[in-house]
Amino acid sequence: MPIAPDPSANHLLASLPPDEWTRIAPLLEAVELRLGQVLYESGNKMTHVYFPTTAIVSLLYVLENGSSAEIAVVGHEGVVGISLFMGGETTPSRAVVQSAGKGYRLRGPWIKEEFARSGPVMHLMLRYTQALITQMAQTAVCNRHHTLDQQLCRWLLLSLDRLKGDDLVMTQELIANMLGVRREGVTEAAVKLQKLKLIRYTRGRITVLDRTGLEERVCECYAVVKKEYDRLLPPQLAQ
Repeated sequence: MPIAPDPSANHLLASLPPDEWTRIAPLLEAVELRLGQVLYESGNKMTHVYFPTTAIVSLLYVLENGSSAEIAVVGHEGVVGISLFMGGETTPSRAVVQSAGKGYRLRGPWIKEEFARSGPVMHLMLRYTQALITQMAQTAVCNRHHTLDQQLCRWLLLSLDRLKGDDLVMTQELIANMLGVRREGVTEAAVKLQKLKLIRYTRGRITVLDRTGLEERVCECYAVVKKEYDRLLPPQLAQ
């Protein structure tokens, strides 16, 4: 069923010119994105792209032994499933809902048709893809060279940028899986941030008490990623 036009919910959709939005809106399907839901699996052919509105999706690389690490995070600023319109249709990563919420999805043939028009949709998706690649590259550098509490600060800030409010429903075990580290390390880093009164952690819920404090403590990786998103995407997409 067609959905009522609400381009402000996802910032990529919000930036589409009126003609493109009018053409795409009836094709969008509103979906509930459940915590832990796998939107696509490594090596499987994709069928849809997803535009989160209130959900956050983690892109994970999974090793043969089952361990994983997050390579990027997508929220209301972006789209999940770039391989569909870039031509690959599969990817070695996995997309998992990190924070439950809502979104839209669009069938693969329709997004490819829009991309083939070589118009505003294609140019917007290419700029978003470049920003996403920057996030992936910076995540790899951060995980190699920066402390765990700096990585946690980066992860918290990136997640906050993609949610409304200051609360994250997230267990330390899930954070450890995202960062590719031991749970004990996350516990230690979270306790340190809590003692500094930057966050409050209770029963799987993290509340950011002092965002400015997190920004002062985080490594430069967060600013690099944010600057690139702000540079490449339309002004209304600024975090």
